[in-house]
Amino acid sequence: MPSEPKSRTGSSATSLGTESPSGGQSGDNTAKSDGLDAFLERWKTVASDVEGTLISAIDRLGDDCPARLREAISYSLLAPGKRLRPILCVFACEAVGGDAHAALGPAAALEMIHCYSLIHDDLPAMDDDELRRGRPTCHIQFDEATAILAGDALQPLAFETILRSPLPPQAAAESCLALAEAAGSEGMVGGQMDDLLAEKRDTATMALDEQKRWLDAIHRRKTGAMIAASVLMGGIAGGATPQQRTALGLYGRAIGIAFQIVDDLLDVESTAENTGKATGKDSVRGKLTFPTVYGIPASREQARQWVSQAIDAVEPFGEAAFPLKRLAQYILDRSN
Repeated sequence: MPSEPKSRTGSSATSLGTESPSGGQSGDNTAKSDGLDAFLERWKTVASDVEGTLISAIDRLGDDCPARLREAISYSLLAPGKRLRPILCVFACEAVGGDAHAALGPAAALEMIHCYSLIHDDLPAMDDDELRRGRPTCHIQFDEATAILAGDALQPLAFETILRSPLPPQAAAESCLALAEAAGSEGMVGGQMDDLLAEKRDTATMALDEQKRWLDAIHRRKTGAMIAASVLMGGIAGGATPQQRTALGLYGRAIGIAFQIVDDLLDVESTAENTGKATGKDSVRGKLTFPTVYGIPASREQARQWVSQAIDAVEPFGEAAFPLKRLAQYILDRSN
């Protein structure tokens, strides 16, 4: 599937208003009247439930876990954040008629894998970042070796958390497989490897079509795979039918691409104060990004179109899809 989305008719992404999971909002009274306040309150509730699940997982670590390792895990895993992937998981579960509590184990596992990836991405051998979520990165707060081990520990803890959850055995196994595929060498890790390799290439000499292919291949795996898995794992927890899984798959892929486009735009247009991490580093490192390949206006339009496609994909769920639609709009409008 190419990076550029096809134009779609139907629900308009821009008709949903704008919102922030922290409770801030823009727009008019229509946004308030069509459920925005309830959406924001639901986001906070689910984030709190996920937080409790993360804390319980850390509390289960016994005396054989060194105190410094536990501290580093807790420091990174419980850092302030939007919990986007866990929220997606729970909202997808509810959209197909499932109980939100069934998705909390998979949701927490998604956050653990995401957190491990951030710890490792921030290391000097990777992106060499000193700021994450407005705080010193794990290797700055502790040291490189401790940061590596904290990331290593979060990976098995994620799968343990799924297997300890109340999911039926078949659903737990499917969730573990989905997470392993999304996070592994053909998913997030593979995308990260190609992202690093792209930095070593003279992208200026690459034909535009080749740049687009590389960009799509990198972010379909590096960012998109875990976001799509978040939606799928929520569907699994909720007992989704094959048709519902297909719809969730279309939604997950679309918002995964939109998320990366907006992330690239924020690196160009925003500040460290707004994003909680260093900005402007992609161009310095010679990374392939949507703004460098497509330009800023075209990238912004692509993000709008992908969000519109995501909203269209979950229309068959009716009112139950409202949180997923709102979340898609949030991805488009986010400023951090």
